[in-house]
Amino acid sequence: MQGVSVAETRTSPVTIRPARAGDEAGIVDLIVPIQSGEFGFSITAADQPDLADIDGFYRQGAGAFWVAEDDGRIVGTIALKDFGDGQGALRKMFVAVSHRGAIYGIAQRLLDTLFAHAKVNGLSVVLLGTTDRFLAAHRFYEKNAFSAINASDLPPAFPRMALDTRFYRRVV
Repeated sequence: MQGVSVAETRTSPVTIRPARAGDEAGIVDLIVPIQSGEFGFSITAADQPDLADIDGFYRQGAGAFWVAEDDGRIVGTIALKDFGDGQGALRKMFVAVSHRGAIYGIAQRLLDTLFAHAKVNGLSVVLLGTTDRFLAAHRFYEKNAFSAINASDLPPAFPRMALDTRFYRRVV
């Protein structure tokens, strides 16, 4: 970890685990304020029915949803939506401002968990959509071997969200 000594890493109390029943409020409390407050999108939990039915939306085929938890508080999320043909969509990757950066390594741990799961479950490609506003996310994805692609290169089954304006692909 460049620029961070081992003594400065703080990963031990943060647990990455599958989301479970009862996590919904904590997930919404993390995601919606980042979307609306930090990035100024006019979006609510009601606009995201997947958050009310994580099992029904994400846990189909090789899909899954994970949270990062610190002392009982959800501080990160990531989801994988299996949309067929050995492909998955990375969705809902968010980390609380208080837990961002190399000192925690939460984003990397969440992404590594998703890729390990995808590989074991037979997915060969992960795609994602994001917005032009998430500049730090763009750098993070590119650092993790994602390549930018045009919207016209997305498979027809890709679950595109209305706010998505930038797209990435990575072979697992």
